[in-house]
Amino acid sequence: MSSMPSQDEPVESDEVLYSVQDHVATLQLNRPHRQNTITRPMLAAISQRLVQADQDPDVRVILITGSGRFFCAGLDLRGGSGIGEGHFNATLNLRDAPPTVLHQVDKPTLCAHNGSSAGYGMDLALGCDIRIMADDSKMAAAFTARGVVPESGGTWILPRLIGWSKACELIFTGRTLTAAQCVEMGLASQAVPSDQCLPVARALAAEIAANAPLAVQAAKRMMRMSADEPFDEHVHHVYLQLLPLFQSQDFKEGMKAFMEKRAATFQGR
Repeated sequence: MSSMPSQDEPVESDEVLYSVQDHVATLQLNRPHRQNTITRPMLAAISQRLVQADQDPDVRVILITGSGRFFCAGLDLRGGSGIGEGHFNATLNLRDAPPTVLHQVDKPTLCAHNGSSAGYGMDLALGCDIRIMADDSKMAAAFTARGVVPESGGTWILPRLIGWSKACELIFTGRTLTAAQCVEMGLASQAVPSDQCLPVARALAAEIAANAPLAVQAAKRMMRMSADEPFDEHVHHVYLQLLPLFQSQDFKEGMKAFMEKRAATFQGR
């Protein structure tokens, strides 16, 4: 993860709120008056907070959500945001952009899709490992209708999530999907009443955080690697991941708890 932004001086931003509680880091887009559209300073803040959470031994799950009625309506291309037509093309650092960083983190990532998303916001949601959607929210894949492509990972993620044909249909038409359609297509795990979106996501995050964090992170790495390697090579890599896990205190605790018929208490070491 050496290509990611330095965490020596985290970007402070009232528009990207960050907190850690019960091993869950919550990153909240906080620009409800602008539908949580993302400015250039927010890009840096999101990337740095993601890295901070991934490097924090107390964090086991990263939860991303929005404030107000929207999850994220995309990039803010209006004047003063730092992301204009020429500015975007000339200077945006895609290597350290949130979708790239999000793809690289080892901690499990959840999206509490509290409201509708579009464009960059949709790609940000899809970049998370799991999505819980408010049942009145939507995803708008309106890229081609605006003369662009899914610039933040959508062309890589969508075919892997829903298959080539469905991904083509969605991207080529620029269609807007309801939460129910997202669940049906496999873009979200479940759709829940809007006032339950964040509580349900937090409950799921807590369930994940209760398991051995080293094993959870290793499982995520293995699933990510599996997309680009043959089965025999993948099985070999899984075995190499198992060796240090067998030596961990969490493995010993997990086995002991199983034998004693009690819940395990994992320490992440």
